[in-house]
Amino acid sequence: MAKNASDKLEARLKAVLEGLAEARWAGESPNAGAVLAHAVNLVPFDEKEAELLSGGIPRGHKALTTATAKLVKAGWMVKGRSGWSITDDGLRALVAFPTVDSLSQALADGTPIPADVAVPTESPVKKPTKKKAVAKAAKRAAAEKEPTAVEAAELLAEAAEASVVEEASSNGVVQPETVAIAGDFASHLGAPADWEPGLDEVQMALNPESKRWTRTVNLPAGTYTFKIAINRSWDENYGAFGHPNGANHELTHDGGPVTIEYDHRTKDVAFS
Repeated sequence: MAKNASDKLEARLKAVLEGLAEARWAGESPNAGAVLAHAVNLVPFDEKEAELLSGGIPRGHKALTTATAKLVKAGWMVKGRSGWSITDDGLRALVAFPTVDSLSQALADGTPIPADVAVPTESPVKKPTKKKAVAKAAKRAAAEKEPTAVEAAELLAEAAEASVVEEASSNGVVQPETVAIAGDFASHLGAPADWEPGLDEVQMALNPESKRWTRTVNLPAGTYTFKIAINRSWDENYGAFGHPNGANHELTHDGGPVTIEYDHRTKDVAFS
């Protein structure tokens, strides 16, 4: 029986948590694009979920991004400046609630992790057998299709990481004169209009130590969209996954202060 949209979303949430667990064991802090792409590769979008919304983001991608707030609220993952990461309680949750159904039920009910469940000393993620892995690879190769939007996003994330390494070995990054967070929340920053990158109210400040552009804003609870605009113009702008002229960044916020950080090496953002 085919899974309905809710079942697939719950399966992707578990895949997000498992992907972060694997990353922790590898000593990595993946960005949002890589984490979400991993989950969608495991549980692909159906035709309805793949429909693009007005901001150029697949319907299923928006639903998954919003749903990850449940993992943050439960204390199982953190969306930090340098990437997303799983907490000790997140690792314990994968042990205590090992199936999609048990994990989603625990999230819905706010079920506490049993006190006798210790932080695992090895990855709690069960890896597929070699036979299954080979079969999956063969099936993909036989398809001979162009990469999906999600696969392309994952490649972009990998390319961004490679770019960081390459630039770190050179003379550094030439920073722009200004960087703006131009989006639909500008009025909350005192700006007279939304989506205007030339306004003073939406400009960020460069941190001379981290070489990242930052801005802390105080927003009401809600979901907001924006892009990074360079030098007060749309001539050079970056959207989701640091892609030039890409889909809008999306921020789902519980209300209060939030810091947005932009790294001109990767062209991507992080929230804290």
